[in-house]
Amino acid sequence: MAATPQNPAAATPRRKVSRHRGEGQWAVGHHTPLNGNEQFKKDDDGLNVRTRIETIYSKRGFDSIDPNDLRGRMRWWGLYTQRKPGIDGGKTAVLEPEELDDEYFMLRVRIDGGALTTRQLRVIGEVSQEFARGTADITDRQNVQYHWIRIEDVPEIWNRLEGVGLSTVTACGDTPRVMIGSPVAGIAEDEIIDATPALEEMKRRVLNNPAYSNLPRKFKTAISGSPLLDVVHEINDVAFVGVEHPEHGPGFDVWVGGGLSTNPKLGVRLGTWVSIDDVPDVYEGVISIFRDYGYRRLRNRARLKFLVADWGAEKFRQVLEDEYLKRKLTDGPAPEQPSQQWRDHIGVHRQKDGRFYVGFAPRVGRVDGATLTKIADLAEAHGSGRVRTTVEQKMIVLDVEEDKVDSLVEALEALDLTARPSSFRRGTMACTGIEFCKLAIVETKQRGAQLIDELERRLPHFDEPLTINLNGCPNACARIQVADIGLKGQLMLNDQGEQVEGYQVHLGGALGLEAGFGRKVRGLKVTSDELPDYIERVLKRFQAEREDGERFAAWAARAGEEALS
Repeated sequence: MAATPQNPAAATPRRKVSRHRGEGQWAVGHHTPLNGNEQFKKDDDGLNVRTRIETIYSKRGFDSIDPNDLRGRMRWWGLYTQRKPGIDGGKTAVLEPEELDDEYFMLRVRIDGGALTTRQLRVIGEVSQEFARGTADITDRQNVQYHWIRIEDVPEIWNRLEGVGLSTVTACGDTPRVMIGSPVAGIAEDEIIDATPALEEMKRRVLNNPAYSNLPRKFKTAISGSPLLDVVHEINDVAFVGVEHPEHGPGFDVWVGGGLSTNPKLGVRLGTWVSIDDVPDVYEGVISIFRDYGYRRLRNRARLKFLVADWGAEKFRQVLEDEYLKRKLTDGPAPEQPSQQWRDHIGVHRQKDGRFYVGFAPRVGRVDGATLTKIADLAEAHGSGRVRTTVEQKMIVLDVEEDKVDSLVEALEALDLTARPSSFRRGTMACTGIEFCKLAIVETKQRGAQLIDELERRLPHFDEPLTINLNGCPNACARIQVADIGLKGQLMLNDQGEQVEGYQVHLGGALGLEAGFGRKVRGLKVTSDELPDYIERVLKRFQAEREDGERFAAWAARAGEEALS
């Protein structure tokens, strides 16, 4: 049949129909939800669930919660159901969500930039003791996480936290998560630029804003003006890193597309210099690109890193400039490599105002509400009204007068919060693990704490910078791929053929100093019981074989597999 104006398709070959309707990118017209998560977000904004929590669920109890709220929208207010006790790791990927769910919640308090007043810290501690069975873990994104939260108590918890200026809004969910920042912003002697004004404006623009409450997946942000590169900028969706431009002075270098989990990617530079006044505009532009062009079809490809990998930095910058900013950005220099491997601010350091800050190390971020209130009391007793959390699960007291430093350090030691930690105490980090997490396969927090004690006993003189990161599953919340020794939890068989908890080992990862992912030695898995023996063996080989000044990551990259086994 001849083509006619009413039937133009007859004149051209029929195109092969794709098996799916694009990647769900809004900017190219794909607004039809392509999975259940996209559907429930379209049905109702996650921010709206707060009203139902306050007026219905907290009054009628756990059984009254709609499933799409329970395992979806409640995350927009920092709430996840926690793992039911007694379910072993072999059941993690087998049981249905309702079989794994306990009738208690994890509640995440967002602490942007890690910045807290002692009054806020005291309230966090009081809420922990009254409503969370004392739990209050410090995360590697500067948050505090409670467990054992009852839905009936959530409105009162919000009332307490918000009364001192804290919030749980978008602490989870497909949203702008907590914005991590240098914990010594505005006070460090060596700071390139204080990022605090930009961070505050970024928060003002996007938090609790429906324009940014339906992203393809979570969106992680970092900003720091510290030359120590102290906010793991390479593994965030967007990061602003302090630099000095030869013509324009101090500002920020922009990175996009970083992230770990099961498909890790390091962020890439856009090659721009951004003034502190322009940071919020650029931030909104990047998050809007993610919202509009991000992939929404498959959850495992819905992070910004996949879009950046497909587009490349040049196209990403062009779209940012042409479609969102409507102006060109200034080219700029890359940040310089940090002068030291430890970037956690542990120890005693002089501030630019002549006072001191004191960084100290809990064990793998595990503290409790009573301890947090004691830290607030100690800080105030030593003249400070400000504390900070760090991206290494550590804490800092600011603004201490010189004549009170020693007294504070001793008082912290009495709480087992040392400002003079061993390399093992300082560098070991652990995710939540099977104790509370529904995705976990193995235990992590207690294992990490025991490992610290054992390594301190066996290798008391080891003083090299070293990171040991334990993760309970493949999702890398504890950044296993970028640790010197990264341990990914899994079940395995021991020498007796019994199924036990163990770890796949990653060796030689790093951030800041020659950033890269650790190597996996073929077949190298270690049971939990064998972990101290294995790490002791590898560290002794490192000490015997290292070249002068060589870091563990560099040695692990060149060492033979036999030396790493």
